[in-house]
Amino acid sequence: MKVSAGIIQKKHRAISLLREHRAVLVALSGGVDSAALLAIACEALGPENLLAVTGRSGAVTEDDIQDAGEVARALKVRHEIVDTLEIERAEYRSNSGDRCFHCRSALFEVLSRIAAERGYDAIAYGAIVDDLGDDRPGMDAARKMGILAPLLQAGIGKADARQLANDVNLHVHEKPANACLASRIPIGTEVTPERLTQVGHAEAALRRLGFRRFRVRHHGEIARIELGDEEADRLVDPGLRAETVRSVKNAGFRFVAVDLEAYRAGGLYSIEPRRESGQ
Repeated sequence: MKVSAGIIQKKHRAISLLREHRAVLVALSGGVDSAALLAIACEALGPENLLAVTGRSGAVTEDDIQDAGEVARALKVRHEIVDTLEIERAEYRSNSGDRCFHCRSALFEVLSRIAAERGYDAIAYGAIVDDLGDDRPGMDAARKMGILAPLLQAGIGKADARQLANDVNLHVHEKPANACLASRIPIGTEVTPERLTQVGHAEAALRRLGFRRFRVRHHGEIARIELGDEEADRLVDPGLRAETVRSVKNAGFRFVAVDLEAYRAGGLYSIEPRRESGQ
């Protein structure tokens, strides 16, 4: 699909913003937004003036880390993976509604140290206009720490980012949005390595079974599965349904429930007060 003139104009605005800096460290998550940002940064500054860094923790899937690496290799940008250790922060584990603030703070503190040590004069991350309008503690952390958001400033949204990523043949251009695994745990329930592992294993199993747009929500012994409208019908197949139940139970859940409402962003908050989005 040819990139429209409007999107090209937005891209040039992002390029201009990035060219205000000599060398930039880009937070590369493995999703389409940060991939589009890295591609634009390459055009603005050249890959030799960039460093892509991916945060690794119990809330980040191995698939996302692998996708980040593939994007960096495709764009010929040096890529590093760092441990962020947000789980060691009591404010993060308590999951009281501002968890994303403490998660992003942990990531950006690590990135700030790397940037200072290596001589990068700015850090950028892939916030987009679709992120506006909801309570986003992670964006508050970015603003507080002076992290650049060139896509957001240029007016680039999710559909734009997908086209820009596709234009340079990045494999993640159609990747479904995927918040961190901690977003599957209800506010007020402690985030623990064990719960993150349960959700991660359950979602990996569903991915192996061919599901693409889904969430596994953690409710103690119960795994509540949300499926996209186009995928729920697959469970009519008794064999696939049985394998789905078996796989999710093997991840550590006692009961497996399929939500009769389709997958939706913030699906935990249909039963709890909504405090953040992007799930």
